[in-house]
Amino acid sequence: MSVTKHHITIAPDKKVYFSSDNHLGAPDAASSAVREQRFVRWLDAIRPDAGALFLLGDLFDFWFEYKTVVPKGFVRVLGKLAEISDSGIPIYFFVGNHDLWMRDYLKTELGITVFHNPQVFVINDCALFIGHGDGKGPHDNGYKRMKKVFTNSFFQWLFRWLHPDIGVRLAQYLSVKNKLISGEEDQEFLGEENEWLAQYALRKLEDDHYDYFVFGHRHLPMTIDLNGQSTYINLGDWITHFTYGVLDHGDLSLKTFKV
Repeated sequence: MSVTKHHITIAPDKKVYFSSDNHLGAPDAASSAVREQRFVRWLDAIRPDAGALFLLGDLFDFWFEYKTVVPKGFVRVLGKLAEISDSGIPIYFFVGNHDLWMRDYLKTELGITVFHNPQVFVINDCALFIGHGDGKGPHDNGYKRMKKVFTNSFFQWLFRWLHPDIGVRLAQYLSVKNKLISGEEDQEFLGEENEWLAQYALRKLEDDHYDYFVFGHRHLPMTIDLNGQSTYINLGDWITHFTYGVLDHGDLSLKTFKV
């Protein structure tokens, strides 16, 4: 099966940045606000040499767009992303399992391109397979079943009939408390042979070559060589690790934001 490849060209003096799993709003407003401010400082720091920005999902711990209502909060990060987008820096957002009910708000209000499935990007001459990572690989079976419910248009229609004060509060509670709904695995390194996203990447290499596979979801920063053919990178998170990816002249590496 052919895969659509998005080709973008980055100037030699520019870099491409990747980030994932901020979970803004969790576990409470006060601690989330501190992380949000730190992330905004990072956005300011990368802006001068950013050629593109990829956000790989779960920016919010819960997100649902009613026809005329979006969840309260996140003004600073949304404003900063709008500022970056307005300056001409393209932003690509990959919907995660916590914000899978993303519709057109980021696109219409912030000019951000939103993807609901993994995509292939060829950045200059570097081929990258990019996605959030939820529901991929041989495991995550409970979440895969739950996701079918969440993405069903009938169940979304039913949820939309709840008053936002009730629906958002209920969803935020379940997002934090129920691991089946969140799709989160225990945040421990499983060993290269047991990291299911790395195994998923290996199977993808049977169909085509990619220089890098870039995912979030696992909340663990890691770099795994895939039989010398490619590299799997997990971006970590902005809860514990504050890690992000940088693509510089075809070399993708993980870094930590400490300011």
